[in-house]
Amino acid sequence: MIDVHIHLEQYPAAQLASLIGQWQAAGVHKVVAVSTDLASSYRTLELKVRFPDFVCAAVGFHPERLPPSEREMAEMTSLIRRERHLLQAIGEVGLPHYELARLPDGALAQQLEVLRHFAALARELALPLLLHAVHDKAELALACLRAYAGVKAHFHWLKAEAPVVAQIVAGGHYLSLTPEVCYRERDQRLARQIPLERLLLETDGPWPFSGPFAGVPTSPLLLFQAAETIAMIKEVTPAQLIRQCTENAKRLFALASPASGETG
Repeated sequence: MIDVHIHLEQYPAAQLASLIGQWQAAGVHKVVAVSTDLASSYRTLELKVRFPDFVCAAVGFHPERLPPSEREMAEMTSLIRRERHLLQAIGEVGLPHYELARLPDGALAQQLEVLRHFAALARELALPLLLHAVHDKAELALACLRAYAGVKAHFHWLKAEAPVVAQIVAGGHYLSLTPEVCYRERDQRLARQIPLERLLLETDGPWPFSGPFAGVPTSPLLLFQAAETIAMIKEVTPAQLIRQCTENAKRLFALASPASGETG
């Protein structure tokens, strides 16, 4: 099992070694740790060094925040180039939606330029993009990607209309489902549309969930219940579902196969 989108640096630092041990014992053998700004990017890279076999590192600017300054962009670009050997992706990047009305005028255009910059960098360095681009912004992000042939993206926690989902799949990109699939019809419809070979699993932890997970701390362990629900929808076994999603993640993030005997 691989959780392809988790804010690992937001978990209590003193508890991380214990938590990771619990997750690994349950069958989670890697996570893709994403970042939201420069400070969190440095922390994510520290976690990559501390847990090299478990953490897949991604650095970037979350698009629901103020657009990065020129100095911040220059520092992030330098960091990505310098630490390319530690990175599996660029992210979390994308376009604002939820906070757009509260951001300064022109924020969407600025973040679109930021996304173009990271897409060009991703193509240059052969890294995938981890995208926050929901609702109507998904189609805009997809149009941006089309200008950068060869760049593959993971649309995380996607909310978009079925035709846009079909275009994302046709473009060779990947989409993930969260534990919300256990209790939200919207996510169950999305599960029916995403082909198995383009499907990933994520928690976006420590973001909390509702339904059967209300009050339960978010961790990659929730993905086993999500996998059971998706497997029923896809008419495969949970083991087959987890195996396929793991293979998809390995393909997207250029990960080596797990050691002999590991299946999740």
